Amino acid sequence: MTFLNPFSKKTKREEKKKIIIDHREKNSLVVSELIGLGFSIEYKQLPVADYIIGDVAIERKTLADFKSSIINKRIMRQLLELKQYPQPILILEGLEEEDPYSGLIHENAFRGFLLSILTEYKIPIIFTLNAKDTALYISVLAKKKQKSSEAIRATKITLTPEEQIQFVLEGFPYIGPKTAEKLIKHFKSLNNIFNASEEELKGVIGKKSELIFKLINLKF
Repeated sequence: MTFLNPFSKKTKREEKKKIIIDHREKNSLVVSELIGLGFSIEYKQLPVADYIIGDVAIERKTLADFKSSIINKRIMRQLLELKQYPQPILILEGLEEEDPYSGLIHENAFRGFLLSILTEYKIPIIFTLNAKDTALYISVLAKKKQKSSEAIRATKITLTPEEQIQFVLEGFPYIGPKTAEKLIKHFKSLNNIFNASEEELKGVIGKKSELIFKLINLKF
């Protein structure tokens, strides 16, 4: 009779580390790399983030997509939702292929936005060369999180009323988190902001008031 050695490396079953991935990432090269690295993948429809490992939520963007989301303000909502997780991370992928300072956004404006993410949203940023590099970062993180084996359950994140108002205000040109907070603190409601005179707005946000006032009162 043959006995199996329970301590043998050949017979010992190793549990794969699970990574929860948003279903829209299915065709990503990052996913292919992670599977090649031996990870167990579970696809879900995530309300926020692209990858979930334990209590870490990762939003992955190519540099081109990131720049586009700055211009159309889509990134503001995503950052507000992402920071609801205990440990949010933003991965900006594509340094190997694209200059981060090229394109329609002025390089100093780009730097300023990155600093806002770090200082105001408190979200760490990782720059990666390509999809393989992104997968390797996620792999290292997953191994570090090995002890906390259960992935958190992704639930719909609800913004507070103040965060919802802030999201609306940050949709206006030149209104970032700080300016939005000033307006909320002073006027208390969107109704008060939209009914304020140009002089009242100017007293709170300075020169930006002229453009904001024109947009609020623009007729079609």
